[in-house]
Amino acid sequence: MDEASAPLNTCRVLTKNLVINRLHIFLNGIAILSVFYYRATTFFQTEFTPLLLLLYTFVLIAEIVLTFLWVLHQATRWRPVKRTVYTERLPEEEELPPVDVFVCTADPTKEPPLGVMNTVISALSLDYPPHKLAVYLSDDGGSHVTLHAVREAWSFAGFWVPFCRKYGLKCRCPEAYFSAKETVDDVEFGEFVAEKKIIEKKYCEFREALEKNSVNASASVSRDHSATIEVMRDGNRNSMPILVYVAREKRPTHPHHFKGGALNVLLRVSAVMSNAPYFLVLDCDMYCDDPSSARQAMCFYLDPKLSPQIGWVQFPQKFHNINKHDVYGGSLHHIWREGLGLDGLRGPTIYGCNFYMRREAIYGTQKIQKDIDLNRLRKSFGSSNEFIKSIYRNYEPQLGEDRNPSVVLQKELQLLASCGYDIGTEWGEKASFYVGYRYFTVVEDTITSLELHCSGWISVLIDPARPCFLGASPTNLSDMLVQQTRWSFGLMQIGLSCFSPLVYGPLRMSTLQSMSYAAFILDCLYTLPFYTLGLLSPICLFYNIPLYPKASEPYFIAFAYIFLSSQLKHVQEVISYGDSLTTALYELRVWMMKSGTCYIFGLIDAILDRIGLHEANFTLTNKVVDDEQARRHEMGVYDFQASTWLLTPLCSVYILNLVSIIIGGARICQQHDEFVAQLALSLFGVVVNYHLFEGMVLRKDNGRVPPFASWLAVVISTVFLCFGYLLLF
Repeated sequence: MDEASAPLNTCRVLTKNLVINRLHIFLNGIAILSVFYYRATTFFQTEFTPLLLLLYTFVLIAEIVLTFLWVLHQATRWRPVKRTVYTERLPEEEELPPVDVFVCTADPTKEPPLGVMNTVISALSLDYPPHKLAVYLSDDGGSHVTLHAVREAWSFAGFWVPFCRKYGLKCRCPEAYFSAKETVDDVEFGEFVAEKKIIEKKYCEFREALEKNSVNASASVSRDHSATIEVMRDGNRNSMPILVYVAREKRPTHPHHFKGGALNVLLRVSAVMSNAPYFLVLDCDMYCDDPSSARQAMCFYLDPKLSPQIGWVQFPQKFHNINKHDVYGGSLHHIWREGLGLDGLRGPTIYGCNFYMRREAIYGTQKIQKDIDLNRLRKSFGSSNEFIKSIYRNYEPQLGEDRNPSVVLQKELQLLASCGYDIGTEWGEKASFYVGYRYFTVVEDTITSLELHCSGWISVLIDPARPCFLGASPTNLSDMLVQQTRWSFGLMQIGLSCFSPLVYGPLRMSTLQSMSYAAFILDCLYTLPFYTLGLLSPICLFYNIPLYPKASEPYFIAFAYIFLSSQLKHVQEVISYGDSLTTALYELRVWMMKSGTCYIFGLIDAILDRIGLHEANFTLTNKVVDDEQARRHEMGVYDFQASTWLLTPLCSVYILNLVSIIIGGARICQQHDEFVAQLALSLFGVVVNYHLFEGMVLRKDNGRVPPFASWLAVVISTVFLCFGYLLLF
């Protein structure tokens, strides 16, 4: 095969995983049918008291919900694939299309400027033609601290970017490069060593300047400010990529729609300044670790067979602060394992960052007729004629070679970045759940990807050996639970809206893809069986009420098989992805913690929001690292310095199951095998969550479960047992 006809990418079906997955689906499906047959015959052949009927009904509902969610998740396991790219086969640099990079930040106190600027600098350093690269930073806080940091970053980048290109460095994030114990890219010869020392000194000066200017950063944050757009210019640096600071207008009387609103403004502003046909979205702490990501994405966009269909190319979120313990499940590998399966359908969803998207896909311009009425376009794209012109491929951006915006362009930029620009447009009228022709939604990126998939676009996932992007994951329990609660709330908003995949999707996409979206969005429902089985089963065990067949009965095998096969399947998936056995344990713990806290609060908030009793709120995850918490995280020790409201439900369920094990174990020694299943279920939960016992009883350090939360959990579990007694007797 000659080089011209060689493919830019290949897609390989993971046959071994496919066979294991489908065999598991078949065998587990038979066992599940057996369980429901047992439940049906039990209901019709047993004389129940009203209370026992109620208990069995709750257990049956929990099993139905578990089965429903299990079925949905099997869609992501139906056809897992792995993609490989060949960047060396790309055309010459002059034939590569331009790329815009969008970085969003909001608060310099929670998102330290040094980390944000490292992300910006790493984006400026991408291995891509500099005259075809533009980087835009959205500062939703309108902070002079962030603006000053961007200016300093531009100054330092003038030295850093040429240094990276000259020596072909792989790691182009300066903080990561200089803090690494070993730099595998280093070529130890005189010129390089001397130049590296100079650059490192300049980086130290850059870091000190940012620290000095960040004093009292909180006072610089504003939620009421005009738009500020500044293009970085300094001497003869036109050989550098474009760097633009954007602080959109924000007023207390206008909803700003959080990150979705910020991305919409960046789309408009960049359209008249650089108008690249593709753009990359990065979180402010997600720096570029492999500079070849843009070239990897182009292996799909320049593929003549795939290019007309590709809407976006998604890269995984990987994290530089994950250690071998990963007790908070921060690696998110369970998401990317399912992502391989999504890629085998029509592609993964948008995961918030690390994706290269086709501007035409988000605009929807493939459906726009050339002779369409201008007023119709204004209804969708707003009042800016310049912005409307930018949707056509022959448009020339208005930013000149000197990178000094003209007065006319400045005026246009102020309009495009104004908070009221969307008023009167289709998107503005339906801002809660509407993508329109081009916009990111205000709730979750999932709606955007759902709409794009339903419009015929496909997506791909690249999961290379070297992560293209690295970020910071929460290193304490509080931040993890807050982050997961926010995600759960946003996803359940979609689940309760007109965009619910099981309602919106089936007529617009394949059944398997609709199921995949539903599995991703409806995970909050796990909280229902978690609390049903976590509370009812131990209470019934405590008071001698069987909920499952005896160990000597044939149907016990079906229950045992489902439980064991599910756990073993999870272990198999973890190991096949390259993780250790302890990762399976940590992921199971995190799933239980999320089911007991994040999912229930997310579900309640989404229901309240649906009936108008809750206002959407966006809480930033704190990027500032506490030394003591970081030390515990490094040691694999849980830090329970979290809200009592988040800890108490988990601790209450744990204590209840622990007490039931003591009573149930004694009962099994005296009686037959009637309670083996209930005892095994409680024992499993207690053993897996041994860290809660440590935090409540054994530990005395500052990271233990607060005594008040422990005693409150004791009171609540006692109340549940007393309430069960009153109901039963």
